[in-house]
Amino acid sequence: MSDKTILLCMGTRPEIIKMAPVYYALKQNGLEPLLLHTGQHEDMADPMYRFFNILPDFSLPLERRSDALHHLSAMLLEKLGAAFESIKPGAVLVHGDTASAAMAALAAFYQRIPVGHVEAGLRSHNRYNPFPEEKNRELIARLADWHFAPTQQARQNLLRENIDDSRIHLVGNTIVDAVRLATSEFPQMAADPDELGGLQLRGLRDLLPDSRLLFITAHRRENLGRPLLSISNTVRKILMADEKVVIVWPVHSNPKVRATVDEVFADLPEEVAARIFLTRPLHYSTTLNLLKRAWLVLTDSGGIQEEAACLHVPVLILREATERPELVSSGGGRLIGTSGAAILEAVGELRDNPAAYQTMCDAINPFGDGYAADRIKDILTRGMHG
Repeated sequence: MSDKTILLCMGTRPEIIKMAPVYYALKQNGLEPLLLHTGQHEDMADPMYRFFNILPDFSLPLERRSDALHHLSAMLLEKLGAAFESIKPGAVLVHGDTASAAMAALAAFYQRIPVGHVEAGLRSHNRYNPFPEEKNRELIARLADWHFAPTQQARQNLLRENIDDSRIHLVGNTIVDAVRLATSEFPQMAADPDELGGLQLRGLRDLLPDSRLLFITAHRRENLGRPLLSISNTVRKILMADEKVVIVWPVHSNPKVRATVDEVFADLPEEVAARIFLTRPLHYSTTLNLLKRAWLVLTDSGGIQEEAACLHVPVLILREATERPELVSSGGGRLIGTSGAAILEAVGELRDNPAAYQTMCDAINPFGDGYAADRIKDILTRGMHG
């Protein structure tokens, strides 16, 4: 491969969403971006690749025999190392905080291939929350040549860890680019086979005009078990208590998540069950359409927090710690944890206090202007040609 070849490593739905704008920006600038699919979320990854009209050039054959992190990490490191030896890219780009991002950065370092880290510098300052993502990010920071920080806070985190200032680039978050592309610049991306009123959401459109739509996701490793059960039972209470509430909850494909959620909502009265939609992961444009129409978002997902901020929808963050404090500081989100009492109190306040609710809606998006990918392209162009 030529020195202009940049290998983008991605495998999860959020990585694909956030790296797609970078791929397009690089492709339009004479560089040679290639995609390597790392294979974690096959059922959720394929629709995202199709949505953004990109096709992986390489895919890792992951044959997982265990969900243990050491098993996944060892397998990724070996297979990524072999792939890099074969492809010989001029640089490797990784995103965020997954095991595949950390192992790709390490495998590239072992072969002296420069590494760029998109969405660098996020920190909760709690080693076990999010787990293992906090330490994955710290590991990548020790290996990367380019640190593409989404916010000033992320930049400061890296400086405090003695990362050379000349390697840190404040660019914004590429999620804003992705939302912009998906809603305006690429009309073909609006084609949505899973539109409102489709099989998973049949009847929702008729309910929306007179209701408050709550969009919910919960899947993080640290929330499995008792925290997820608390979230689910509290959502059930909200649904039962307020006939104006309609809920859409795209349930993660993790069997442990689905089993918990399905059990809690198994015996709802028919008239109540008609107001909750427990779906499989939704098409991206459907997700954005629902977020636009949502009254409130409850989530433990980093990506959903950011997308909601782009669309000025208030967010209740179902976590005990966050590596995105900017959303809380901006006023657009509140960190409330997973206790039923805290969730009920926060939802009740926003329902009963229109001024507090409007203040959250009016918060300035702290994640940038939607042109982060162009800045990354410019920096890499100078770096690869320098």
